[in-house]
Amino acid sequence: MFMLVKAKDVVRIPPSKFMRPLESVVLEEMRSKYENILVYIEEPGGSRHLAVIIAIVSVNVDPLGLIIPGDGASYHNVVFEFVAFSPFIKEVVEGEVVSVTRSGLYVNLGVIDGFIHINQVSDERVTFDTASGSLLLEESRRRVERGDVVRARVYATGILPGKGIRIHMTMRQPGLGKLEWIRGKKLSE
Repeated sequence: MFMLVKAKDVVRIPPSKFMRPLESVVLEEMRSKYENILVYIEEPGGSRHLAVIIAIVSVNVDPLGLIIPGDGASYHNVVFEFVAFSPFIKEVVEGEVVSVTRSGLYVNLGVIDGFIHINQVSDERVTFDTASGSLLLEESRRRVERGDVVRARVYATGILPGKGIRIHMTMRQPGLGKLEWIRGKKLSE
């Protein structure tokens, strides 16, 4: 799920950027500090969501800053808005398969890749076909390969050290799977 979030911070403006327009410098500094990082977003009810900040979309900066002796930079209060991606449990998502491995599928969800373990691809027995680099459903002889578009449900999220959010998904429920299967089209194997 994508969300628009408002937050507050203090931004440091180095002296080398004093001659540039304040708002554009603050936007630049906030983007370099926050974009593509993991955060927890707290809801009014107290629940927290793990999210990736996609983009800083606006900043409202206090033009009156503070200068700390010995630093030389100015520090300004800023209220900013950002777009975040926060997958939630049971969310249905669609994406393109970007990689097929022996362990499963990596699916691009637009801003991040999710993972579907080979046991979560289908109720049928699924094997990795080394020759074609695809997953083969043994009973129906259907395949999932790189470039296919699939629909899946998120069943777990977590932090993968050094890589960001890990999204685990399943296609083992009605209405999920390769879009061609869902639409009932005949596959060309």
